[in-house]
Amino acid sequence: MALLCVASCKPKDRKTLLPNVSGKAGEVVVVLNKSGWDGALGETVRNTLGADCPFLPTREPLYSLINISPSNFESSTMFKVHRNLLLFNINSSNEKEGVEYLQDGWANPQCVIRVNGKTAQEALETFDAEKSKILSALEMAERDRVIRNTKKYEQRDIFPKVAEVFGGSPHFPAGYVLRKITDDFAWIQYEMQGSNILGILIYKYPAELGADEFTLDNIIEWRNETMKANVPGMMEGSYMTTAGEEDFPAYVEYIKYKGRDFAQTRGMWEVEGDFMGGPFVSESFYSKDGKEVIVTEGFVYRPSKDKRLYLRQVESILYSWEWFEKLIEK
Repeated sequence: MALLCVASCKPKDRKTLLPNVSGKAGEVVVVLNKSGWDGALGETVRNTLGADCPFLPTREPLYSLINISPSNFESSTMFKVHRNLLLFNINSSNEKEGVEYLQDGWANPQCVIRVNGKTAQEALETFDAEKSKILSALEMAERDRVIRNTKKYEQRDIFPKVAEVFGGSPHFPAGYVLRKITDDFAWIQYEMQGSNILGILIYKYPAELGADEFTLDNIIEWRNETMKANVPGMMEGSYMTTAGEEDFPAYVEYIKYKGRDFAQTRGMWEVEGDFMGGPFVSESFYSKDGKEVIVTEGFVYRPSKDKRLYLRQVESILYSWEWFEKLIEK
């Protein structure tokens, strides 16, 4: 019976036996001794993971860091099941090199990053060389958790209505409401207490199939035109637009994710004729037939409050986009 039990425990079953991760979204536990944390290595980690989050009106760090010594980590179940672990494996006899990216070491879904080195200086150099990849791994882990929970607790009536107009749609968590939909525009929103808003806007326009299709100027021009026509402010005659370039210059980068190519734009929105504003992030890409440009945008309105966590949430919703045909194939 014992042999039968062992044989039946396949590797794929291991995740179901792991506890759920703990900790808050946006937190990273850094396992590093005090001398390393107080020295150049710890300073580099703080300057990288704790750097200011871009495109927010107030200063917020990319991640909230919790430092714990290796000995305390080994004796603590609580920290071992944290969602994001950055482990520094520093030992003079260490035979491992570089950075290891692991999943679900002690919990599920967990991101574990191990930086190896014989000395603190060697670990610092390794971390510094890999910091972009480390940031990407943490960002992907945070995003994938949101998408996973979104699909688990989905507001299922929204996807088909949006997909009927655009050929596809993001997935929306429970609580989001379809506020407006036309033949080229959709507005989906989640309202929290105190007039705080998380919003998703989806729109499309004819593709010109030119070299300037996804330049920042073209993206912002279409954005402002669409917002003026579809997103009014609270005051009469007011409407959403893009914040002035002199204060909050927008930025575009080009990304490939799960077979989709899109231009990702980050910036600040404001309301013309009113005192409202906040951060936004958008993805611009071609429709299935290439005849139209589709834009999905997430924005946050939380005056005088932290916005990092919520901007990451709406951005993750954008990443959950699926074409309707692909969903049927599943």
